[in-house]
Amino acid sequence: MENYLLDWANLLLRWVHVITAIAWVGSSFYFVFLDSSLTPPEDEDLKKQGVSGELWAVHGGGFYHPVKFAVKPPQLPAHLHWFYWESYSTWLSGFALFTISYLWNAGTYLVDKSLMNWSPGAAGAVALSFFVVFWMLYDGICQWFGQKKNGDAIVGALVAVLVCAASWLACHWFAGRAAFLLVGAMMATAMSANVFFWIIPGQRKVVAAIKAGEPVDAVHGQRGKQRSVHNTYFTLPVLFAMLSNHYSFTWSHPQNWLVLILMMLAGAAIRQFFVLRHGYKLGRNRHPLAYALVGLAVIIGVIVWMKPAPAMAPIAINSGASSPVAVRAAGQNDYQNVQAIMAQRCYLCHGAQVQMKNVRLDSPATLKSHAQQVYQQVVVSKLMPMNNATGITDAERLAVKSWFEAGAKTD
Repeated sequence: MENYLLDWANLLLRWVHVITAIAWVGSSFYFVFLDSSLTPPEDEDLKKQGVSGELWAVHGGGFYHPVKFAVKPPQLPAHLHWFYWESYSTWLSGFALFTISYLWNAGTYLVDKSLMNWSPGAAGAVALSFFVVFWMLYDGICQWFGQKKNGDAIVGALVAVLVCAASWLACHWFAGRAAFLLVGAMMATAMSANVFFWIIPGQRKVVAAIKAGEPVDAVHGQRGKQRSVHNTYFTLPVLFAMLSNHYSFTWSHPQNWLVLILMMLAGAAIRQFFVLRHGYKLGRNRHPLAYALVGLAVIIGVIVWMKPAPAMAPIAINSGASSPVAVRAAGQNDYQNVQAIMAQRCYLCHGAQVQMKNVRLDSPATLKSHAQQVYQQVVVSKLMPMNNATGITDAERLAVKSWFEAGAKTD
């Protein structure tokens, strides 16, 4: 029953998390586009009101004319929309999802004993510390260097080094799948913290000053804009880190930390292309195609680098209590061969005593009924055994593949 309820909680939280993330990312992308596409107003009345930029757009059968005031509008409207619940809802649902998916069973999902043989509690505590420590270091970099000469370039370089260091540590301390997601959640936490600690408080100070008839300090807008720009460059790297947990060939690679860093670099470069392309159309900067090409080249390079070696046929090897199962080169499609693999690698979680996810594999009938799931989890995605805790070999996975493709016979 616990697993059943956790599965429902996981599904519903994931649903909410995706919906709110779409809303947050969508509004972020829109305002980056808007800022990059604004042109000086032509109407004299708009100029007198303090409008610094305007945009004409058509969408959904109507015409839109958004304008931006450089510091403050002549007067505040009765209803002012604030963009922050998209961010907060995304982080809250994401943290809840991380809690029930990883922290709840930290010993299974976070710990890879071949990397760090620590307790579930210690693994969970260190994982949570990634969120706090990364934010503190990132925020310190922004405050110390953000307002200096060439501050944006310095901050960008130091934050890139910080992300690389965190990725290396995560992949050397935690199971690969958890490490990738942890890095993504770490960066997403910084994004939401930017909204909570800097963007929204700065906007509140501006609104309060306008209501009180006091001068508005432009620094609040400048800081908010800086953090907003950082968020937009974090977005594609975070999305890759989050989605990669469905593709084991990324996080199970021996140099998974480098895979993660390179793919996040590619995402940031591609995002740069989309940020600058609007300015290019208005003649503000050179064509940003080079950034997209760099991102694409990195992705292609990673694909070529990671290509799998040609599969070798299973060979006969001795079996022992903790040694590889004897996989026969001849007659490898029979049930007895696969049953021996299941007994040593899978019964611990899917046998008579325990049936994780309501899956039992210790009889011909139950293995036959779950043959498709076994093939997907063991052969295609290689997600099982979790973190390869029971040490299944490539030869054994290939034996399961041959058995399934031959009809998954159990007689």
